[in-house]
Amino acid sequence: MMSNPTPESLHPGLNLGEEHGEDHLEAETSVFGFWVFVMSDLVTFGMFFAIFAASSAPMWMAGGPGPKDFVDIGSIAWQTGFLLASSLTSGMAVLSLKERHAGEGASRGRLIFWLLLTAVLGFGFLYREIADFVSMAQMGAGPTRSGYLTAFWSLVGLHGAHVTAGLLWCLTIVVGVLVRGVDKRWKLALLRWAVFWHFLDVIWIGLFTFVFLGGLI
Repeated sequence: MMSNPTPESLHPGLNLGEEHGEDHLEAETSVFGFWVFVMSDLVTFGMFFAIFAASSAPMWMAGGPGPKDFVDIGSIAWQTGFLLASSLTSGMAVLSLKERHAGEGASRGRLIFWLLLTAVLGFGFLYREIADFVSMAQMGAGPTRSGYLTAFWSLVGLHGAHVTAGLLWCLTIVVGVLVRGVDKRWKLALLRWAVFWHFLDVIWIGLFTFVFLGGLI
């Protein structure tokens, strides 16, 4: 069994601050363990990126629509703005958690505010993405039209499914904090969720660059 880290071994960003007592020591191993899990998820995304790359040749489009036919760069820009802004607000939520009196009054209110604002931005992202999928389906660019479109829908949809899970997790933390206060359970949950949410931002940068801009070029 892994022993609790000593204060000298703690890494900034994986812990809470000494004013959080034992929670400060437990956070590092908990968050690091979840980070390792996220890296395994990165492997999954890597496989989907590889499949998409292999399916991007003209022969896999089977004469169907290509990215220049259905990619709305304006909508993609909005989605990017929503998601990157939510990365900032999620970071503010973590900073609010790490304040000395995070479980009291105004600080808890700020924590909930930043979490809810992150959720609003996340839902804005999903709304634009779903609207794009609906538009693609209406123009005959559904996932069964060609191998390319199957790979496109799978990769982009996988990220969207992760965002949906992240939003549900975020709202669960908000309810937990409102009902039980900022105890150790929700502190550690928030730190793990923040790692997951920032990971989704990194994946989106890859999608934006490789899938959308690369497809238009």
